[in-house]
Amino acid sequence: MPVQALHNYTWRGARALVLLHEQAMRDLLKTWHRAKAVPVSLPPSDNPAYASLDTVLHHAFKAARNMLTWICEKLELPDPAIEEVPEPALLAADPERYMEHLLARWRIPLAGADAKRLDAIYKDRNGHDTSLIARLEHAVLHPQRHRFQLDELLEGK
Repeated sequence: MPVQALHNYTWRGARALVLLHEQAMRDLLKTWHRAKAVPVSLPPSDNPAYASLDTVLHHAFKAARNMLTWICEKLELPDPAIEEVPEPALLAADPERYMEHLLARWRIPLAGADAKRLDAIYKDRNGHDTSLIARLEHAVLHPQRHRFQLDELLEGK
């Protein structure tokens, strides 16, 4: 899907974060493909999200899905209807299909959200106080962090 300008957004801050999230996810997937081609080995971890390159990608996609569904819930917007993330091996077979679906669903719900609504503080699913803007910013940084980790492993090869 080509990047579209999203001119229908009420608040350009939300628009920027949605587009930055999209770019971060696309960059992560490119780096993940490079890591799979080498292939790189992940350092040992007790965290199941770091069991393999496939589980890292699954984790990033699931987090993106969960963040948007939580934001929509807090704004009392309709469910964004994002499919469940396929299991890691299935996702790895065609990650572009799921990513395009995920990113297309991300573009829709926040078009009418303004800064005041997104600045509200809520308890996240872990019981921490957070604003919706902070969650959107985290949605951008989360895939960037995983891309960074994979880039460092690639540099070590």
